[in-house]
Amino acid sequence: MPNPIQINKVAVLGTGVMGAQIAAHLTNAKIPVLAFDISQEITEKGINASTKLKPSAYYNSKSVELITPLNYNDHLDQLAECDWIIEVIAERLDLKQDLYKKIQPHLKKDAVITSNTSGISIAELIEDMEDEMARRFFITHFFNPPRYMKLVEIIQSDKTNTDLISPMAVFLEEALGKGVVYAKDTPNFIANRIGVYGMMVTLEEARKKKLSIEDVDGLTGSLIGRPKSATFRTADVVGLDTMCFVANTAYEKCTNDPERDTFKIPDYLQKMVENEWLGQKSKQGFYKKIEKGVIHSIDLDTLEYSPQNKKRYPGVRLAKEHVQLKDRIKALVNSDDSSGQFVWEVTAKALLYSANRLGEIADDIVNIDRAMRWGFGWDLGPFEAWDAIGVVESVERMKKENKSIPNWINDMLAEG
Repeated sequence: MPNPIQINKVAVLGTGVMGAQIAAHLTNAKIPVLAFDISQEITEKGINASTKLKPSAYYNSKSVELITPLNYNDHLDQLAECDWIIEVIAERLDLKQDLYKKIQPHLKKDAVITSNTSGISIAELIEDMEDEMARRFFITHFFNPPRYMKLVEIIQSDKTNTDLISPMAVFLEEALGKGVVYAKDTPNFIANRIGVYGMMVTLEEARKKKLSIEDVDGLTGSLIGRPKSATFRTADVVGLDTMCFVANTAYEKCTNDPERDTFKIPDYLQKMVENEWLGQKSKQGFYKKIEKGVIHSIDLDTLEYSPQNKKRYPGVRLAKEHVQLKDRIKALVNSDDSSGQFVWEVTAKALLYSANRLGEIADDIVNIDRAMRWGFGWDLGPFEAWDAIGVVESVERMKKENKSIPNWINDMLAEG
């Protein structure tokens, strides 16, 4: 079936880790790419680096030949050949706006222009943009690594020509194999807003309950239908600096969020970032590789590394008696030991937070659930998990614990 929107060639602006991988993924769909950066050398270096990534960004290593490395000084006129231009440069509003002004005269009149920003508001991005360009402009936020993470969040402005959105979504889904969700123009959109909230709550509860790094990862990974890398290992892979950047965006910009303080970077995390213990890329973060096969974990109070020592929990034993994920989660959150109390606490907070954001970050629960499944690799989105543990029973328990329940959930339960 032909694409309802004809995309025969794409320009990717920015060849850092994300830009180069988006370019790579376009070539997996046999689409030629013009890749731009500030100098020829930087562009070539970025594309070259993308060929060495593991897991591979390319379905077939030969498809890198479909990428033409170019630069902004000498080649902007070639943008006129492109049907879609995606900007993937540093998260700085001034740089992005300057680049839009620079490319505007060279664009084909019906080309689609999007930004891969992970948190800058589209209203800010189009502030100085000519209306004609703003009509063809929206956000397409890919998740890292783009070949493997299914999610693309689409965010439009009140100037965006809505007729472009559906055909573009079809192209993203059918040509690039993506799952599209529609987010509102709020800081960090859907997946990062809820995902990072969940991570920050987990860090806070781990310290309160004096649980070790490895125990938290044992409780928040595949046992409850989350990626094997769970919480701290995921943070190490993403980079502690990146995680802090996203959390800080929410803290700075979500000034009306009643849970805003949850996004405040704790002192120990600030200290780790200052020490440049950023995770995988700096060889130490929450975990530190000592030698082959020997990995130590950090103590959040002393910031010293020591051998891992995983505890055995009765709640985990109970959960593992169940094959079905829904039954496992239910058994775990209802067990009385410290593992059950911990998982209940972080789960309840994430569920209530997701419910309170409905209407603000997305129009329906389907977009929220899909964003978390496709962007964070959860097997169940927050509302699917809530169904699994039992809405009526869990809300009764939350009320007993003086947790505040969103009105729409009380109304829904009152209506049976």
